[in-house]
Amino acid sequence: MHPLLPSLAAALLYAGAAAYQGLRLTQRSIPDKRLLASLGALALCLHVVSLFFQLYDVHGLNLDFFNAASLIACAVIGLILLACLRIPVENLLLLLFPLGTLTVLAAQFMPSGTINPINEHPGILAHILFSILAYGMLTIAVFQSILLLLQDHQLKHKHPSGLIRNFPPLQTMESLLFGFLFAGWLLLSLSLLSGALYIDDLFAQHLAHKTILSCFAWVVFAVLLWGRHQLGWRGHKAIRWTLAGFCLLMLAYFGSKLVREFILHI
Repeated sequence: MHPLLPSLAAALLYAGAAAYQGLRLTQRSIPDKRLLASLGALALCLHVVSLFFQLYDVHGLNLDFFNAASLIACAVIGLILLACLRIPVENLLLLLFPLGTLTVLAAQFMPSGTINPINEHPGILAHILFSILAYGMLTIAVFQSILLLLQDHQLKHKHPSGLIRNFPPLQTMESLLFGFLFAGWLLLSLSLLSGALYIDDLFAQHLAHKTILSCFAWVVFAVLLWGRHQLGWRGHKAIRWTLAGFCLLMLAYFGSKLVREFILHI
């Protein structure tokens, strides 16, 4: 099967789900959670099918820039759809469904970078898996922090929109943010640990900047979690630290991939 059909179908379903959710929220009514989850789950399944054909290669795993972005978006959306079964995080889908649309189309239509397929032993593959899950969980935390910032701003100015009216209480939103941050930090710790165990030289020329920036991001998130536990950090301070750590992490991974694949062609 060619990945074009499932990619287009997934993009259309993501876009349709986002449009439905946005329309209901602008009308100050609650979207049908079951319908929203069904559209998202169907889009996710098609996204997984398209990724299978895009990633799989007889020589190994084809994890170029746009395939990696699509895979991380798929993981993020899957995590949130699962989380929706237990906790009220469906408002995050309003940001994640458009992300899914963009990444699945980019993986299908954008040119591939110059990267060799990955055909390594299980330890390296575990490192890649932990990295993707860490990026996914911390991406969720960033989107949660953006929604938290928007909620805090509108509540302070006493003009809550239809979207904000359907949010959980501010304290619940903040607790969810730190839950995502802690889970992402643990996964990032496992990613760095598995990299140290299974990669021959983490500070080789093509890995040094990625390793250093990832370690800096790990420290930023560790300080943030310590500040929350010991000093009660919250609100704008927590959001600034979250965005700073995420920017370092994205520079470490996507920044290096962009430069290597599309500028240096190595």
